[in-house]
Amino acid sequence: MSTIVESARIGRARPRAGTRPRLLGGGVVWIVLFAALLAGVVAVNVTVLRLNLQLDEIGRERSELRADVANLRSELSSAAATARIERIATTELGLTQADPETTTYVRLGR
Repeated sequence: MSTIVESARIGRARPRAGTRPRLLGGGVVWIVLFAALLAGVVAVNVTVLRLNLQLDEIGRERSELRADVANLRSELSSAAATARIERIATTELGLTQADPETTTYVRLGR
């Protein structure tokens, strides 16, 4: 009988009393690694979101500035046209500004 008991003892490996299974230590390392990677992905996504918000704000400001430039160009064109017309009228055509004291208005009936 002792041979049967001894062969059963030899076939089974006994775990050592002071050691942890390797799988548990490796699992903790993987969990910490994945947590760090996920935290990095979240940080990158937050940074990209902030940059997109800034980009949208800058795009909106750019559109407003383009509209302002278009309005100013229109005003400048109108002012330049009025000054040009007055210059041509006075120099080439010999016209003068009408005196408000001598201006008369004709009212037409219905």
